[in-house]
Amino acid sequence: MTYFTKDKPYNTLNEYNKAKYNSKVAKISLNGGFTCPNKDGKVGIGGCIYCSSSGSGDFAGDIKLSFHDQYYQIKNIIDKKWKNTKYMPYLQANSNTYKSVDELRKIYNEIIDIDKENTVGIAIATRADCIDLEIVELLKEINQKKEVIIELGLQTSNENTAKLINRCMTNECFKNAVYMLSKANIFIVVHIINGLPYETYDDMLNTIKFVNSLPINAIKFHSLLVLKNTKLNELYEKEKFHILTMDEYVKITSMQICNLRDDIIIERLQADSSIEDLVEPKWSRKKLLVMDKIDMYLRDNKLYQGIYYKKEQ
Repeated sequence: MTYFTKDKPYNTLNEYNKAKYNSKVAKISLNGGFTCPNKDGKVGIGGCIYCSSSGSGDFAGDIKLSFHDQYYQIKNIIDKKWKNTKYMPYLQANSNTYKSVDELRKIYNEIIDIDKENTVGIAIATRADCIDLEIVELLKEINQKKEVIIELGLQTSNENTAKLINRCMTNECFKNAVYMLSKANIFIVVHIINGLPYETYDDMLNTIKFVNSLPINAIKFHSLLVLKNTKLNELYEKEKFHILTMDEYVKITSMQICNLRDDIIIERLQADSSIEDLVEPKWSRKKLLVMDKIDMYLRDNKLYQGIYYKKEQ
């Protein structure tokens, strides 16, 4: 089943949620105080070079507050914007399966007990190397109570780029985690980044081909963001690698959509960051414009999700 519309010739998360839940669903980003094995020395030090000090949780809740208070602080704001909305608590910052199973069980159950009538599940961002069979069994347990969505950072299928960005995780590790989760009927979202240093057009298309080969349910597209006080910013200041223009980003993302399997839900087309921390690209501040340009590019060229993927089969 596809969730295309006249204006958006691809599977939008909004249409998918309306079909599944008969409602708009808003994510509420929570901060559980997790760290990351790529920061604490287990697999690496310092994290991925693009990662902010917040662990990609710049818009997550206030860690000083309880999950209950974080949730309602954000929900009360959203309620004023959208009526009759369902919610999805989202553990966003760092690697949110990176604790003992007993600690995770307590955290997940506490979150899904918040506002039971108005929440549809729990989304958990993590790394593939923070998934094992014991964790998967816990996720299956929670999935019986509320839907569990696991978001995994891939960023690129190019192993050389992965080393450059200090991902400290192989493609094989990623594949193993995806198959474990899929076997347990856990909904899987993959994150990719376009415009990583020195990546080519073909590299970015190859990442989509890698995603197509796996039982992935949804994808988030991100533009590379160079943020202050990151290793990526140090590399950029030193080497001035090419930053995608808005038009380049629009074209490559559109072509990735055309090569993407047509059963995969597209949850995001562009990245967010705080304006104060952003170094490049400046155009990424114009998120709605970027999204509109992608939609226009596809419509004007009579393109749609999967058009080229189908031709290759």
